[in-house]
Amino acid sequence: MSLFQLYISSSLQKIFFSSEKKGASKVALFFQEKINFLPSRLFISIWGFNFVIQSQLNRSQNPQFRTRNLVFYSAFFLFAFFFLSHTSFAQEQKRPKIGLVLSGGGAKGFAHIGVLKVLEEAGVKIDYIGGTSMGAVIGGLYASGYNAAQIDSIFQATDFSKLLSDYIPRSSKSFYEKRNEELYALVLPFSNLKLGIPQALSKGMYNYNLLSRITRNVNDTKEFSKLPIPFLCIATNIETGEEVLLNKGNLAQAMIASSAFPSLFSPVEIDGKILVDGGVVNNYPIEEVRKLGADIIIGVDVQNDLLDRDQLKDATKILVQITNLQSMERMKRNIKNTDIYIKPDITQYGVISFDKGKEIITKGEEATFAVFEQIKKLVDESNPYKKPKLIINTDSLYIKSINTNDLANYTSEYVNSKLRFKPKSRISYNDLLTGIDNINGTQNFRAISYSLENNDDGVDLNLNLKENSTKTFLKFGLHYDNLFKSGVLVNLTRKKTLFKNDLASLDVILGDNFRYNFDYYIENGFNLSLGFKSNFNQFNRNITSEISTTAPVNPNVSTLNVDFSDLTNQIYFQSIFVQKFLIGGGLELKYLKIKSETLANVDQYLDRSNYLSVFSYVKFDSFDSRYFPKKGWYFAGDIQSYLLSSNYTNNFQPFSIAKADFGVAATLFKNATVKFETDAGFSFGQDSVPFFNFILGGFGYNPINNFKYFYGYDFLSLTGNSYIKSTTTFDYEIFKNNHVNFSANFANIGNRIFETIDWISIPEYSGYAVGYGLETPIGPVEIKYSWSPEQPKGFTWFSIGFIF
Repeated sequence: MSLFQLYISSSLQKIFFSSEKKGASKVALFFQEKINFLPSRLFISIWGFNFVIQSQLNRSQNPQFRTRNLVFYSAFFLFAFFFLSHTSFAQEQKRPKIGLVLSGGGAKGFAHIGVLKVLEEAGVKIDYIGGTSMGAVIGGLYASGYNAAQIDSIFQATDFSKLLSDYIPRSSKSFYEKRNEELYALVLPFSNLKLGIPQALSKGMYNYNLLSRITRNVNDTKEFSKLPIPFLCIATNIETGEEVLLNKGNLAQAMIASSAFPSLFSPVEIDGKILVDGGVVNNYPIEEVRKLGADIIIGVDVQNDLLDRDQLKDATKILVQITNLQSMERMKRNIKNTDIYIKPDITQYGVISFDKGKEIITKGEEATFAVFEQIKKLVDESNPYKKPKLIINTDSLYIKSINTNDLANYTSEYVNSKLRFKPKSRISYNDLLTGIDNINGTQNFRAISYSLENNDDGVDLNLNLKENSTKTFLKFGLHYDNLFKSGVLVNLTRKKTLFKNDLASLDVILGDNFRYNFDYYIENGFNLSLGFKSNFNQFNRNITSEISTTAPVNPNVSTLNVDFSDLTNQIYFQSIFVQKFLIGGGLELKYLKIKSETLANVDQYLDRSNYLSVFSYVKFDSFDSRYFPKKGWYFAGDIQSYLLSSNYTNNFQPFSIAKADFGVAATLFKNATVKFETDAGFSFGQDSVPFFNFILGGFGYNPINNFKYFYGYDFLSLTGNSYIKSTTTFDYEIFKNNHVNFSANFANIGNRIFETIDWISIPEYSGYAVGYGLETPIGPVEIKYSWSPEQPKGFTWFSIGFIF
């Protein structure tokens, strides 16, 4: 019973029961039995009838007249009572419509989940929802059908570090894109000889994919008024500063636009408007929700008040303050028009306090319980509302067609190959999201949106891609290892240099050893792609003397100090096989120069020859991280046949080399991972050139030719034209990005070891290593101490930064 009903009931009791007339008292008793079931309008009418009756009776002094009139008025009163009761009960069916307004506030918006939990506990049915920023995200999910517990589960399962960094799974990137991601510490746009800065830290694609997946049950609903709960949200037109009401279109895209916090997330284009966070202009859309038809507004305010100079200590707080400046006065006005106002005490949390989600949810619950009595008055206690759990039954999509907007720099074949599925194929929703991740992983598009349109027994996938206007980039990296020593990497990358889908990239490495890598590639998706590579590597190092079979070596030394130079040029083609494996082949021309002052003769060159060869390969890589994988597997196999040589050593004969690498990683338990790797290779045909033999030893450098890591032995210490090696690594992440690990490797290596059964005998060589690794923005920093029972001493190796 409302406060007004209680007041009327109390007044009627005083009026009716103060009468000395028995008839009036009986009417009052009857009326009192019905009082709790009547709305306020009926109470007023009854009170009016009672006033008339009392007045008429008091005016008459004749007892008979008074009795006769009492009967008349009572009959009239009862008729009016039943008439009004019928009308009032009909009106009761039209209960007041309740609107919910959720403000923005970043991670502080978790409090909305706590509010929703308590509203559901009270039995409140929400008829309309309006929100801004995080309020738009949570409100949109609630409007799409999820209940509070489900939204809580979604947010608890979300990795917000991935959300903020626009995480793209490594498995969604091509081999070139993986290399690009794991080579450069800094990437900057470069246009008109000027360096730029990125538009934002994140394009928001991780968020968009997440919201698209979990709102797929309403994918066909383009009018938000037709959602399970009518919904709207607010965004800001960054060009004009105007408020933009979003109440139709793609729900996930609307939520992303409303929450696109400036500089943190890229603006979102909808209907030709460039949109950012709606909190800039209207963080509390109460008027808009009332226009939907809400009679009563429940408002939840998680916005910060303006901070003073002592509190503005970091960039995030300053940005939030700037966002709040314009909307603060409007917020104050809107709060006054709120029927039930909820203000959680979350001043100690910030907009990126995502790690405090559970605490913030609890604060939302506490603030709602503080107004619980007001909330309960909105509920029909005989029939409280219980919001059902949303169940999404299917995760299967039959893609009938793929439609892409016209692109200036890329073909539809290129886009379809990135999706890794073709029209007229059945896929899961996760396959769709993986395809979108693949497109995003190219970094060729500044914005990606998509929608699914029903088409008979399937759906059409409509892609809307906005190409990056910047085609040139400068990239930088740093690295140190014990073989190539220190190096500073400067890269110039140009997209669409000559043709659609092409890319040109030049790495120049300055430091102790000058090096370069040039790559030009035209990617044609499922069709054959063409490319050209050129790279130069050099170093000075003691290596095993066994690589020299033609020049005399001082018998008292087991190693040679060599100046090693390798210039390699390749023309190649490649394609995607069964939408997962990369296959390719090509032609290679290599110039090899090896010089040593350790040689006893006058000619100090071990080799100065050109070599012409053909090669082919197949690759697959699903590791989630190159350096510290927790899951996935890797395979690479190739065959290379050396056909011709300028033959400086006068002993060249055509020969071939085959080799394969395989690795798998798995998580044993929380933070503990084991990785198993095995690789092998052999030469066949005529005797191989010793400079192309397999050479094992060392760690942390960029492997070239057939150089391989091997713990326990110094760089380039073991050689042979065939080998087999296995390595097991146990890694434990002691705390975020900090790793300790232990490795053991075993090998057999020699000449033609696979022609006998010696290769499956007890390993001739073994080594072990313990290490510490730290993941940093410039790449991993690793230190390892390795030893071998066959060696008199151990070795300490450093590797700093991405390996190149």
